[in-house]
Amino acid sequence: MNLSYFISRRLAFHSGSSFSRFVIRVAMVAVALSVAVMIIAGAIVNGFQKEISEKVFGFWGHIAIRSYEQSSDYGEEAVSMSQPFYPSLEKMPGVRHIQVFATKAGIMKTDSEIEGIVLRGIGRDFDWSFLKKYIVDGSIFQAGDSVSKSKIIISEPTADRLKLKVGDHVLVYFIQQPMRYRKLEVTGIYRTGLDEYDRLYALVDIGLIQRLNNWGADQVGGFEVYINDVNQLDEIGRTVNHDFIGEKLQAKTMKQINPNLFDWLDLQNMNERVIIILMIIVAVINMSTVLLILILERTNMIGTLKSLGGSNWMIRKIFLYHAMYITGFGLLLGNVIGIGVSLAQKYFHIITLDESSYYVSMAPVLLQPAYIIAVNIGTLLVCLITLMVPSFLVSRISPVKALRFE
Repeated sequence: MNLSYFISRRLAFHSGSSFSRFVIRVAMVAVALSVAVMIIAGAIVNGFQKEISEKVFGFWGHIAIRSYEQSSDYGEEAVSMSQPFYPSLEKMPGVRHIQVFATKAGIMKTDSEIEGIVLRGIGRDFDWSFLKKYIVDGSIFQAGDSVSKSKIIISEPTADRLKLKVGDHVLVYFIQQPMRYRKLEVTGIYRTGLDEYDRLYALVDIGLIQRLNNWGADQVGGFEVYINDVNQLDEIGRTVNHDFIGEKLQAKTMKQINPNLFDWLDLQNMNERVIIILMIIVAVINMSTVLLILILERTNMIGTLKSLGGSNWMIRKIFLYHAMYITGFGLLLGNVIGIGVSLAQKYFHIITLDESSYYVSMAPVLLQPAYIIAVNIGTLLVCLITLMVPSFLVSRISPVKALRFE
């Protein structure tokens, strides 16, 4: 039988002094709260990154292929659809879908309001799976038919500012020579929560932009590429740019097009790391303090064991096992609290946010089993390795002085 393990179990499961019980409970609560905070922080940070990146990628795709000669973000040089990569790029490993697009800036006017807008032209190959989830009123249109060229889907903020609803007509003016305008019917209203996109973009049939720009039926503004795994974005972006497109085109990832947003998301990782480090420090300090108190409280026992031939390492293991029990119960309680709070937020949306500032109306949550396991193992290992230092106090205790200690 492992004598150290047996004695540590007796110490852990049988009552001692009221003070040591209080200290042990405080240590368990400290470890539990530290683990719970780490789990909750990780779940919210991962949820933020997943939710916001999915919105950006869902709206614009992961990679945009355009002409090198484009003059602005709101209008493109014509690109022929007859490209060797379209639509065969979908056969490339990691690529899910490729579709055409075009954009054109205009001015929307109603009887009493006026608003700048960027029309985003979509074709028959447009993937509606993302935007369908964010249609708050009306419906989508079938791009490519003759009727759709007079349809428009606007955002909820735009509809509110212009006082428009589904079924209304709106005039859109285009600053060009000669100036043109089109009367379009609002068929749908969407809201993604990405305020800078919602306030700026509206969806129309790409045929409308082709006519306004005097393009041919096979000319578009560019191509949007969707991939399966966002972790491969940089690699696939480089491959597409180097191996699939010609010298007159360029492929840019959304991280390159909109670096500020993704830098902000990466900053959340730094916040998460700071929280984890602080919580581990709290847990380590508490456990070290508890171990010192337990050793001092059991000085007579240490002296007795040493007088009976017990080695320093055997006695140290008693207290390390005892600390493991405390840490283990703290980890269990922390997991229950952390996962419970995260699930409550996920399903009951307890924490709400200002969507205009955070791009989401409630704190998103993503529980990743691998992250939770890593938090538990990491906390346990750090605590036990750190506790080796105060356990050396056992070797400094003399059996004679310990037996006299009261």
